[in-house]
Amino acid sequence: MTDVTLPSLGESVTEGIVTRWFKKVGDVVVRDEPLFEVSTDKVDSEMPSPAAGVLTEILAAEGDTVATGSRVAVIDERETASQSPREAATTPRASTAVETIEPAKISGPNPFPGPSEVGGVVVSPVVRRILADAGVEPGSIRGSGPGGSITRRDAERAVANGPTDDVVIPLSNGRRRMGEHMASSVQTTPHGFVAIEVDASIFDRLDEVARETRDGVAITDDVLVGLAAVRALGEFEFLNATFAGDELVVHRTVNLGFLRVVEGDGMLVPVVHAAAGLTLRALARRVAELLERIDSRHLTTDDLMGGTFTIVGPPSEHSLVVTPIIIQPQVAVLSVGSVRRVPVVALHDDEPVVEAGRRLVLGLSFDHRVCEPVSAAAYLERVAELLAGLDLESER
Repeated sequence: MTDVTLPSLGESVTEGIVTRWFKKVGDVVVRDEPLFEVSTDKVDSEMPSPAAGVLTEILAAEGDTVATGSRVAVIDERETASQSPREAATTPRASTAVETIEPAKISGPNPFPGPSEVGGVVVSPVVRRILADAGVEPGSIRGSGPGGSITRRDAERAVANGPTDDVVIPLSNGRRRMGEHMASSVQTTPHGFVAIEVDASIFDRLDEVARETRDGVAITDDVLVGLAAVRALGEFEFLNATFAGDELVVHRTVNLGFLRVVEGDGMLVPVVHAAAGLTLRALARRVAELLERIDSRHLTTDDLMGGTFTIVGPPSEHSLVVTPIIIQPQVAVLSVGSVRRVPVVALHDDEPVVEAGRRLVLGLSFDHRVCEPVSAAAYLERVAELLAGLDLESER
């Protein structure tokens, strides 16, 4: 007799739910053919038979929760004939029958109720479904599983339009460092996040005068918002701060970091030092100089050091909001969504009218040790007020 137990289903998984038996008591089973299906909080899996013989007992019914290592069935290996005694009395040599799969004739809610044999090879329901959906005949595939059985990978490879082998890509040093830094930030900082939608009609005015300074330097969305963000920090100094151990250092100088993606190697945050007091023209020029040094690989260590507050621009033109991780040892980071054209309700002579407008979502990730949602929202609203009130003619 062979006991069938629920095997280990992965790290931290201690139990599973038996969702379906593919065989019933008295049925002949073949070693490694799917015997039952088990569901966990991570994955649904088909469990193979550990031996060949006759299934004599089922100890866990469908729907039972079973701990890993527990007995769920018993197989009598002494009954190794191609059929069980019960089958012999009704349908002689039934176990040697070959099922013919015709995908075009398959119908009904569950056309693949259990495992079967195709050309003498066991084919699981999952494999049959994959092949049938793609119109691939199982007989045309050479299986790589035990006894030549067709595995799920065999089926996926057979119906794929390209290679299915896994590709191993080592992490670059930049991405590894980025991951370590972000993991450290999440572990040490109690993150909070607030987002508000604001009027972005300033961008209509920017389009009218051209999206560049009088010197021909491009004005990006995050540069324009960054100008308002820096000025708002004058009223919310506790957000322009860094932690030094258990002490909070509030900085009088705003060193504004702009997150930039470096293709294939993670992200960099070049810093505009002493950003408070800059005009839009000066801020755009400073950011353009930093970007040029990134592209030419002439960025220095000083260009990346000393940031006290960071702004993250929209990753795509369709991004509504980003929830960034705070860059240590800072206490806040401002995210800028994409500027969208949307229908808005405006009042004309006290009458509501739907018209085209522009909107923008601003978000703030903040350290709960120095801020709470009310203050974070108040800061975002002040940024919106300053953004709407910018004098583009004089600033650019």
